[in-house]
Amino acid sequence: MSFGIFNVPTPANEPVKEYRPGSPEREALKKALAYFRAQETDIPMYIGNQEVRTERKLRIAPPHDHKHTLGYFYEGDAEHVVQAIDAALAAKENWANLSWEHRASIFLKAADLISGPYRARINAATMLGQSKNAYQAEIDSACELIDFLRFNVSYATEIYRQQPNSSPGVWNRLEYRPLEGFVFALTPFNFTAIAGNLPTSTALMGNTVVWKPAYTQILSAKVIMEVLKEAGLPAGVINLIYVDGPVAGDIIFKHPDFAGIHFTGSTGVFQTIWGEIGANIHRYKSYPRIVGETGGKDFVLVHESADTDEVATGLVRGAFEYQGQKCSAASRAYIPSTLWPAIESKMLAFLSEIKMGGTEDFSNFINAVIDERAFKKITSYIDEAKTSDRVEIVAGGNYDGSKGYFIEPTVLLVNDPKYRTMCEELFGPVLSIYVYEPTDYDSIVKIVNTTSPYALTGSIFAKDRYIIERTAKQLENAAGNFYINDKPTGAVVGQQPFGGARASGTNDKAGSALNLFRWVSARTIKETYVSPRHFAYPFLFEE
Repeated sequence: MSFGIFNVPTPANEPVKEYRPGSPEREALKKALAYFRAQETDIPMYIGNQEVRTERKLRIAPPHDHKHTLGYFYEGDAEHVVQAIDAALAAKENWANLSWEHRASIFLKAADLISGPYRARINAATMLGQSKNAYQAEIDSACELIDFLRFNVSYATEIYRQQPNSSPGVWNRLEYRPLEGFVFALTPFNFTAIAGNLPTSTALMGNTVVWKPAYTQILSAKVIMEVLKEAGLPAGVINLIYVDGPVAGDIIFKHPDFAGIHFTGSTGVFQTIWGEIGANIHRYKSYPRIVGETGGKDFVLVHESADTDEVATGLVRGAFEYQGQKCSAASRAYIPSTLWPAIESKMLAFLSEIKMGGTEDFSNFINAVIDERAFKKITSYIDEAKTSDRVEIVAGGNYDGSKGYFIEPTVLLVNDPKYRTMCEELFGPVLSIYVYEPTDYDSIVKIVNTTSPYALTGSIFAKDRYIIERTAKQLENAAGNFYINDKPTGAVVGQQPFGGARASGTNDKAGSALNLFRWVSARTIKETYVSPRHFAYPFLFEE
């Protein structure tokens, strides 16, 4: 057998294509959209080397055109959860023992497949299944997922190279073993890249995975599996199942070989999972790794020294891109009264230009929210605001769910910084603004820090460097990703590792070596060349 210390290709962020009229990428994407529109895609579960279909077929539809059928997936039950766990455990030994460079090669090939022949396909699936416009799909399902795959390989290589010192006559080594057992990946609807990263990052480190995606992301999840299979991922390494959450959890969290969970979703669900793991801790072979990124109530704090055009742009983009369905979306803003008239005027001008509709029309900036449940939740807040004497609707406030789940970008001006839309996560295109007097800035900083239990993202707009430094220190625990003079969204792999603390998760920073460390269990090996042959130490010798 041949050996070598291999240098992996140096990763660089995937360039974002623009999809200008007449461009090759635009034409390819239109063809892929038409392809998915013209057929009903059959979506099986992938367990071991089997494509599994059941008696229960569930329909999927575009959120912006919910009467159109994109296809059907097959919902599983408890038996399929058991089968997926068994398949993951059966694949574990061979996968864990595969040389690291061959594991890495599979995911590097997957990145190239998405960058090339699968780019239009995965973007189209995301646009239709999750109602994302072409640009939002491009930065998510293509570029960010490619970046996760390539940068994670580089980070894994760095981890494996970290070795301890050795003293004379001793060789100390550190092995980075995969976890003992299987990992459960539970992924959300809003980012195809997250859905791809959570199972693949754990698998890269030698683990085998049971993957349950959100039902509203299943079309693009199927494309991810197609890519991984073509890249050469062995059967059973990642098992994709469509099972109701409590059904899956009842089996997984009681299994002795449960080794960890990689999660993105709501805070409530994550806390429930944490409780279930704690209640079953006596069942497990090892203490499971619990890694989660959850909710956010992300803030924009504006100082009197800020540029009003920059603020207005950051608020419109940060609050309303992808209909506010980013865990990092700007949801609450604090603006000084001296700047509010100019910022309001600029925002209203921007919003008057924004078009809303289906993703197939590339001129639409706003599309639909993900499903009827989200539509009803978000519009209930808007309806309450319409009747409240504590709120003024500055923009938007209208909605229509007859064809698609469309909600206008809505700006609420509140007279109470503790009004519920300033405190509670809405996960939709609603931005709440509180206008304060500039002399109250210090007290507003305290309100920003204490209003919400979350601590995911936040930003400050200011030109006064003393204010920037002081505020950043005061809010050091209020956001895991903090932005200066920018919107609080758009973290890039390799540039801004992503994750928050408090009720926003475990802050294990997806897109960095910090995350990959959670998926290994280190073993220290000390080898002594000439071993002692008597118990006595020199200090015991007589004078």
